[in-house]
Amino acid sequence: MMDPDFNNMLYPKEDKENKVLLYACRNCEYKQLADSSCIYVNKIMHEIDELTHIVSDVISDPTLPRSEDHPCPKCNHREAVFFQAQTRRAEEEMRLYYVCTNAHCAHRWTE
Repeated sequence: MMDPDFNNMLYPKEDKENKVLLYACRNCEYKQLADSSCIYVNKIMHEIDELTHIVSDVISDPTLPRSEDHPCPKCNHREAVFFQAQTRRAEEEMRLYYVCTNAHCAHRWTE
């Protein structure tokens, strides 16, 4: 919605005294009554894929535990290093991340 005088964008604003919804300009005092009391919000959520942030160098880290119980889904190599990622989402889900120790593969996955 645009301010007809200045071509400025109008934003929803609540008139608490009169209990009505207005569209108001943020640059001047222009206000107009909203046609509808419905407001739609478009939230775009960007989910970060933790797997893309794991570097393949972890396969040479001697401090990381290794497992032969989770074969690589890409090359079927038996051994993988595993760890819990240091992100809030991973901590909430207690998710383990695996990296294939085959240097030619170094595939990353989670279960």
